[in-house]
Amino acid sequence: MQLQGQAALVTGGASGLGAETVRQLVQAGARVSILDVNMEAAQALADELRCHAVRCDITDSDSVETALQAAQQTNGAPRILINCAGIGGAKRMVGKDGKPMPLEDFSRIVNVNLIGTFNVIRLAAARMAAAEALAEGERGVIVATASVAAFDGQVGQAGYAASKGGITAMTLPLARDLAQYGIRVVTIAPGLFLTPLLYKLPEEVQQSLASSIPFPKRLGKAEEYAQLALHIATNLSLNGEVIRLDGALRLAPR
Repeated sequence: MQLQGQAALVTGGASGLGAETVRQLVQAGARVSILDVNMEAAQALADELRCHAVRCDITDSDSVETALQAAQQTNGAPRILINCAGIGGAKRMVGKDGKPMPLEDFSRIVNVNLIGTFNVIRLAAARMAAAEALAEGERGVIVATASVAAFDGQVGQAGYAASKGGITAMTLPLARDLAQYGIRVVTIAPGLFLTPLLYKLPEEVQQSLASSIPFPKRLGKAEEYAQLALHIATNLSLNGEVIRLDGALRLAPR
């Protein structure tokens, strides 16, 4: 798919990996809508880049449908969906006090990361499927964001790993399901990236994390995620795949 003039949606696009993806999509000539719960940050970025921002809670179907409708009215039927919205969280199954991890802690992470991602995909895919076909019958491309924790989650990451593992597991069946409409689905599984969460850590902690990466021995850069997301959008043969973007990192148990 050629990015110039195509309508793109980026969930969680107001910060981190999503914000850099928005920047690169705009630079490539796409018509971008930023979907985020943080409307203040989303609007500030939209004003800077001269694109579109709309509030969107990915766990709420009505909120997503309203946001997609607003985006389509502004930019046309969606052709590109990049799912960056998500949350973290770590807690041991049994705490030091002997009490089990609260079920709501597990449910909250799965609801946002897995169910929220699926919620946006299902609603956006319906709009893509109704659009005119492009070259070779393509109608759209969907990029989801998992994590290397899906494959080697650490102590305390049961909820997070389960949510990201669900995203990796549904990638192929979604790609097969949507193939009849010419819609591709690919997932990126980042390793340790310099996101707003890691920015808050002391420099020595950042360096310690970076030293565990075989090469390059540094934290991943948001622009590297964005570059891969845009390449996926333009490479018609990339479909049904989960791509680790991690510098050959394998997480230790803790």
